[in-house]
Amino acid sequence: MTPWSNESLSTCAVVDPYAAHPGDNAWPTFAEPCDDLDYFLPPPNPADRLNYVLSPHDEQRLALNAALTVAGIPPMPGDRAVIDQLSALPADVNNTLQRWLHHAQ
Repeated sequence: MTPWSNESLSTCAVVDPYAAHPGDNAWPTFAEPCDDLDYFLPPPNPADRLNYVLSPHDEQRLALNAALTVAGIPPMPGDRAVIDQLSALPADVNNTLQRWLHHAQ
């Protein structure tokens, strides 16, 4: 029995039986050739948006989540209670936390 060598593999010809060739059509076509299914969606209409106003607590919670994520500290599922308590603090405390996180980058 001969010992296994990585060098002997580089001299072998390799054939991939699953390789796709440019002339092959691997996917069936369900649409007619004249149908143009690729089109751009229309831009959103601002009048169709829902008129929700977030509470300051929710705005601070979302801003704190975003600041943590940008700083490279993505919140874990267990961090939700702490983030809720931090976002319930006054707005100037949350602004200070966000500035600290921004400068920590």
